[in-house]
Amino acid sequence: MTVDASVLFSHHRLGTLDLPNRIVMAPLTRNRATPGTDAPHSMNTDYYVQRARAGLIVTEATQISQQGQGYIQTPGIYTDAQVEGWQAVTKAVHAAGGRIFLQMWHVGRVSHVSLQPGGGAPVAPSAIQAKTKTYLAHGFDSVSMPRALEIEEIVLTVRDYYNATVNARRAGFDGVEIHAANGYLIDQFLRDGSNHRTDAYGGSIENRTRFAIEVAEAVVNAWEPGRVGIRLSPASPANDMTDSNPAPLFDHLAHNLSALKLAYLHINESQTPGATPFDFTSLRRAFKGTYIANAGYTREKAAEAIVEGRADLVAFGKLYIANPDLVERFAKNAPLNEPDQASFYGGGAKGYIDYPTLDAS
Repeated sequence: MTVDASVLFSHHRLGTLDLPNRIVMAPLTRNRATPGTDAPHSMNTDYYVQRARAGLIVTEATQISQQGQGYIQTPGIYTDAQVEGWQAVTKAVHAAGGRIFLQMWHVGRVSHVSLQPGGGAPVAPSAIQAKTKTYLAHGFDSVSMPRALEIEEIVLTVRDYYNATVNARRAGFDGVEIHAANGYLIDQFLRDGSNHRTDAYGGSIENRTRFAIEVAEAVVNAWEPGRVGIRLSPASPANDMTDSNPAPLFDHLAHNLSALKLAYLHINESQTPGATPFDFTSLRRAFKGTYIANAGYTREKAAEAIVEGRADLVAFGKLYIANPDLVERFAKNAPLNEPDQASFYGGGAKGYIDYPTLDAS
């Protein structure tokens, strides 16, 4: 079936925002914040401005606290210097006609003692070490053994999300996305492979979704539902994630998030190879707001998903790394630059702001 790709360039109402097209820049960790302060700087501003024609930019994952950091040189949103750095980014993106949401992040157990306050252990719902790696000054290394959060600490972490939202508003963002995907803290609470708690935050589906819902409620209280989205990865094994029965878990969560009237549900649709296929249409039915699909989409597959009603918007990751003018290239069905994987994490301008546009080509 051949689908007219012009649907990608139709307008869409997202909360209180009017998006000029259906193409979203997915959040992409690039490890290029200022060493020592983890504040954005001028090169980060250039990077986002180059991609301002996206219907919506979702920033790289941005830690809500020092405890929430899991990799070197990822930006934060908890100090004045970080807020000021982001203010320069949002001002420039808006001047270029763009719209930009901040993705708020706590990595949980996917961290290393060298990044934690006082060299302490990373935190998690349960003291279970992930079989995964993090990115440090000397390269990739195994994550550290975590400790389980106390109830009082969970309350403080929810407060950190609230404060991060307040700071995002100060920084001039159009909205925020709660990062609840890819094996980080909120996802760790959701899955029974990483959450072995026996209190109000563990065991049943209602209990394991409690933290995610409390975070979403706090963020909505700090702004408004139409300025808040959330990202989930129901079937992804990223960062050693497993769950014995994910379908009812994420269906329950999607219904509760829909009741909060969040602007969008952003779904990483990647799946464990060979596993029973996850029915993402169930989440589409459960959540009444905008559905953003992500993972492995091409121009043609994105148009098909929108025409068939499986998605309202489609987010692109690696394609946006290598093609700052992805909207123009899709509009003209032009060839795409190939991403240089060696420069994905860390470094300078090479592989970050030097990919050629169509005009330059």
